[in-house]
Amino acid sequence: MKKVLIFAFMFIFVASVAFAAQATAPGKKAASPAQLAQQEKMKNCNKEAKEKALKGDERKTFMKKCLSGKTSSAPATTTVAPATTTATPPATAAVPPTQQEKMKACNKDAKDKALKGDERKKFMSDCLKK
Repeated sequence: MKKVLIFAFMFIFVASVAFAAQATAPGKKAASPAQLAQQEKMKNCNKEAKEKALKGDERKTFMKKCLSGKTSSAPATTTVAPATTTATPPATAAVPPTQQEKMKACNKDAKDKALKGDERKKFMSDCLKK
């Protein structure tokens, strides 16, 4: 009987050690050069889409073309960057306010007008659509 118990405890110990080693072994792998290049391309395309203030389907189409390399800006982002940088200040003046900025402004206006309940909801809805 002792031998059976000793064997059972040894089996449990070996199984737990093997399980622990298996759980920690895979870890997180380093990104391959191809993955890093794709991430960089994604970052550049996102930045450019944001600069162009693209939304919805336009952004989707642009991102698809940019990531596939069909736009001239995706592969040559480093050469286009200086020209884009000089064009950025006028573009930021024309960029519509972000949703968060709209919310702040509309909340302030609603508070100034002391709106409550349904009136406030309607006002906020109309204000955010502008």
